[in-house]
Amino acid sequence: MRVFAVILAALLGAGPALAQDGNMPGNMPGNMAGNSAAPTPPAAIAKPKPKPKPARAPAAAEAAATATPAGTTGTMPTGTPAAVATALRESYTALPAAERIAIQSDLVWTGDYNGLITGEFSDRLVSAVKAFQKRMKGKETGVLNPQERAALTAAAKPLQDEVGWRLLSDQATGVRLGLPGRLATQTSAGKSGTRWMSAQGQLQIETFRSPVGTTLAAEYEQQRKDPVERRVSYNVLRPDFFVVSGTQGLKKFYVRASAKDGEVRGIAILYDQAMEGTMDPMVVAMSSAFIPFASDVTPDGPPPRRRVEYGTGVVVSAAGHIVTDRQVVEACSVIVIPGLGHAERLAQDKAGELALLRVYGARNLVPMGLLGPAQRTAEVALVGIADPQTQGGNAATTAVSTRLGAAANPLALETAPAPGFSGGGAIDRQGHFLGVILHKPSVLAGPAAAAQAMVVPAETVRNFLEANYVAPASGRPGVENAKASMVRVICVRK
Repeated sequence: MRVFAVILAALLGAGPALAQDGNMPGNMPGNMAGNSAAPTPPAAIAKPKPKPKPARAPAAAEAAATATPAGTTGTMPTGTPAAVATALRESYTALPAAERIAIQSDLVWTGDYNGLITGEFSDRLVSAVKAFQKRMKGKETGVLNPQERAALTAAAKPLQDEVGWRLLSDQATGVRLGLPGRLATQTSAGKSGTRWMSAQGQLQIETFRSPVGTTLAAEYEQQRKDPVERRVSYNVLRPDFFVVSGTQGLKKFYVRASAKDGEVRGIAILYDQAMEGTMDPMVVAMSSAFIPFASDVTPDGPPPRRRVEYGTGVVVSAAGHIVTDRQVVEACSVIVIPGLGHAERLAQDKAGELALLRVYGARNLVPMGLLGPAQRTAEVALVGIADPQTQGGNAATTAVSTRLGAAANPLALETAPAPGFSGGGAIDRQGHFLGVILHKPSVLAGPAAAAQAMVVPAETVRNFLEANYVAPASGRPGVENAKASMVRVICVRK
């Protein structure tokens, strides 16, 4: 894990400015107050690096899925200031809300955006885009063209991947939050929300929801005084939110909550002081991502589906039957298995999120052994075929090691696999089939909710096949044998 202590110097230097607008003084991450100014951007979330080069334009097969909508070509709007402002707003509103949220999140991680991740258009967002374009030595239009959008993703993704960053909606409280999944690997029910924590408890993140009728002022006083070992170094109470932070024994804590319609919702973060080099800037990102009443900023519909989507399928019979992730092949006009031809979708299981495909006339297929005595060990291997953009246009079948999640959801994966792995196979340490990989871009969080990346158990897969008159095959265990049973699945949508 990288050391992020350089952010502290930047924040200390910003102390007077932060104090003027009611934000946190320099001894904690900037603007943890959660007001409209939002957190000071984590400009030092990572050590200084060479400026990333703009990413190449997407391949032709992907261009339709990633192209910027009409009105967002990156051209500088012209005319009166009012006309320019209107043109910029229209450019952003042409984007799906999910994409606007993703842009804001990426800009937080590159240190350019200082605001809440709501997907709403603002002058602050335009200024952040211009700052990124300037650093990339591009034209400062305030609107990202496709190449700049790819470059932004390329700059932010390694930082996010390092901590397993993901945006979640917490089913227990209705809040939306950003979570460092690689640091907080254990999930359980909290007193009134959901708790995520590291294996030894050095980091704890908990959402909470006060009973209806609780006033913001009452919750504020409760958080300042309970538990008794808390020593508050910063606190602010406003009509619709509060922030309290300081130390709690040998740990640092940060609490932020908001009120609406007689209800208080919040998040509490507690971490060892030895982790402050990592967690101080992480709290900045989490503060930006925290939306207490997520229904107010729900994206307008699900994330847009790609015109051409890549997944993995598990061959389950020598007659050409293949099991994959149902959503990978949803709404496809054509499904192709490279080297084997077109595939027909025979059945789907919405509860298990599985789809059954078949290719006809294929020879020398190697079915996956589904009858082995798989054990739910903590360490598992994921076998699949990553998206061609992830592996430079190649189609190699690879295996990566990861761990299953907490006991609250034993088949959740601690870290999500690369794009393209969804629909592939998971095997245990002895090489026996454990289940089918599902990788979801957005999920509900909480003990009873689905994980961002999870495994559909082998038993569910076998039951699905038997219900569709496909006999589960036996086979030899091992990673190499599992690789032989994987095929790439390509979905082409209109």
